[in-house]
Amino acid sequence: MSETPDRSVLDAQRFHWESTLNSNSDMFGLEPSDSAQAAIARFRAENLATVLELGAGQGRDTLPLAEAGFAVTAADYSEAGLSRIEDRAENTGLRVDTCPCDVRDPLPFANGAFDGCYSHMLFCMALTTPQLRDLMAEVRRVLRPGGLMVYTARTTDDAHFGAGIARGDDMFEHGGFVVHFFSGALIDQLAEGFEIVDRFEFEEGALPRRLVAVTMRRLPDAD
Repeated sequence: MSETPDRSVLDAQRFHWESTLNSNSDMFGLEPSDSAQAAIARFRAENLATVLELGAGQGRDTLPLAEAGFAVTAADYSEAGLSRIEDRAENTGLRVDTCPCDVRDPLPFANGAFDGCYSHMLFCMALTTPQLRDLMAEVRRVLRPGGLMVYTARTTDDAHFGAGIARGDDMFEHGGFVVHFFSGALIDQLAEGFEIVDRFEFEEGALPRRLVAVTMRRLPDAD
């Protein structure tokens, strides 16, 4: 397996996702994921108010977060996905702020702008380990001290890990989509500046996909 990812292949993923979402307006279905329902319960228990969703897709989990009473900002690099979220929010009378952004760049939000951050399978997309570290540092920046980050990712126990086209850095391509499979060591790497509250593995989909859900609390800045 190549140790150095081909950046041109990774960069092309944005256009692949955009065309896919354009051609299928309900690619992920309309029901919330189990991970979103668990995050909603966690956020409610801690009386969070503002939530940033990274990689919101077409709003499968965005609308349930808004229905639960959180002030939600949905971020994604797919304009087709964000447009779908806006239409669904308008049709259901919900308020959702949308923000087009590429998570490989600094997040366009102020320091400490959110109480919580949620992301379902964005982190295991075509992002290199250095890009993931930079992204998590940005998540920490836009969370208030004590705020919660909940994310999910496919793991190295998944049936697709080690299969398909090797793209380096524990990434493999299947059906045109590149997946970065997470090890326990990578989860620990990405926790810098956070306390890991819990992590648990679960299955989703027909394969089934093997995922991990990680909940972390943003630590205060050092004096």
